[in-house]
Amino acid sequence: MSLLHLFLLFVGLVSVGATASFSPGSRSILRDIGINNSDQKDNAVELNATNFDSVFQDSSAKYAVLEFFAHWCPACRNYKPHYEKVARLFNGADAVYPGVVLMTRVDCALKMNVQLCDKFSINHFPMLFWAPPKKFVDGSWKPKQEKSEISIVDEWRTADLLLSWINKQIGSSYGLNDQKFGNLLPNISDHEQISQAIFDIEEATEEAFGIILSLKAIKSSETGTSFIRFLQLLVAHHPSRRCRKGSAEILVNFDDLCPSGECSYDQEAGAKDTLRNYHICGKDFPRGNYMFCRGSKNETRGFSCGLWVLMHSLSVRIEDGESQFAFTTICDFINNFFMCDDCRQHFHDMCLSVKTPFKKARDIVLWLWSTHNKVNERLKKVEESLGTGDPKFPKMIWPPKQLCPSCYLSSTQKSIDWDHDEVYKFLKRYYGEKLVSVYKKNSVSARKEEVVVAAEEMAVPTNALVVPVGAALAIALASCAFGALACYWRTQQKNRKSHYLKRYSSNYMVMNTFGNSESEREKER
Repeated sequence: MSLLHLFLLFVGLVSVGATASFSPGSRSILRDIGINNSDQKDNAVELNATNFDSVFQDSSAKYAVLEFFAHWCPACRNYKPHYEKVARLFNGADAVYPGVVLMTRVDCALKMNVQLCDKFSINHFPMLFWAPPKKFVDGSWKPKQEKSEISIVDEWRTADLLLSWINKQIGSSYGLNDQKFGNLLPNISDHEQISQAIFDIEEATEEAFGIILSLKAIKSSETGTSFIRFLQLLVAHHPSRRCRKGSAEILVNFDDLCPSGECSYDQEAGAKDTLRNYHICGKDFPRGNYMFCRGSKNETRGFSCGLWVLMHSLSVRIEDGESQFAFTTICDFINNFFMCDDCRQHFHDMCLSVKTPFKKARDIVLWLWSTHNKVNERLKKVEESLGTGDPKFPKMIWPPKQLCPSCYLSSTQKSIDWDHDEVYKFLKRYYGEKLVSVYKKNSVSARKEEVVVAAEEMAVPTNALVVPVGAALAIALASCAFGALACYWRTQQKNRKSHYLKRYSSNYMVMNTFGNSESEREKER
């Protein structure tokens, strides 16, 4: 027998052995040899030529990473664990940050994907691309292509490098060891968990703005005034710098966007600029998820929790002399723009029950705390009777003794005797320095940003005349990040002092704020 026949016989035997050893559906012998395959489900979404466009089209994520690989490539196999470390943060049921980045993969070694890979000029493996998901739909990429919204990821070789690159693109500070937050009850004595709520405050601020836009809720000079006052509070006291900046940008352009309180929402209406062109906390929001405020069910916690934390965080940052302004501003904002009607009415009634104007900063802090506990007490009874509450996060009186033992003088099952001085100190610390600790640690708010516009270019909306002079000065001056804006406001408000005194001589501004009849409000809605 010739050597050629022997060789062919050997190849045949090897082929038969390989066929017997590996299932017909196996994509690669190399993948199966010496590899301990895990049954753990991948987090990255596997795409192919048939589902490529539909997956990206239907995605609600802000951004997407697309990896082109080949299953026979050893480097690709070795890179997969790194890619999965990042993918677990954004993809899947247990994602830490769902809705932010869609992590995907395409196997170019499959014949059905050859043309798809050609469209992206794949010449080595792996190759990673970045873009908003919709840009990948029917998309392509060419080397040295100009004005492409699809960019190549050039720092990806480890999970750390890839996540750092993503963080640079979207101004985030995600970490590979980040875990799902919001599971407060099992470790209720942990003060540090509130630090994750800074991201929820940004999310809730942008979501509240989105609700106003979607319902076109600014419909009159009254609702426009309410929105302006809330913006002024955010510019000075929002814990997030990017939300302060976004609020200031909307504020200084408000007269052009909403003359006489009638806003332009759509370009089709002929307006050159509309409210929809603005993002109150930046273009990366809303992300579509909450951390500290995440419930165990999709319909629980989330936005309402984030809004409460926002209001508490604002209250602990104001100074003496601006508490009445902050109180009326928050009450008016909820009454005009929180669209859960029963909740809005209950909050409205509690605002109206206040007969004496607030003078000290602690007044608004303790009133909001007490109001929140009353809301929780009411909702707890309703949710327990109907079974509609979050089983892992039942409504409770705040703060629990585990978090603030000194806040309690005495307590029974029916009543609690509070030490209000200790409660005030706790709230200032908890919603103040503790809240922003992770933000400062990760330098999210420390990035160097330009002032919105130069002082000489700023123009405060004329509708802002309703703001009390002292409150406006205190609010503006309280925000060191917007010194130029504060200086300009100071000048403008001094000039308007006589107008304010004539129009608002009463100290009981809350009565003016809520004096309109409910029928008029219903007509506006």
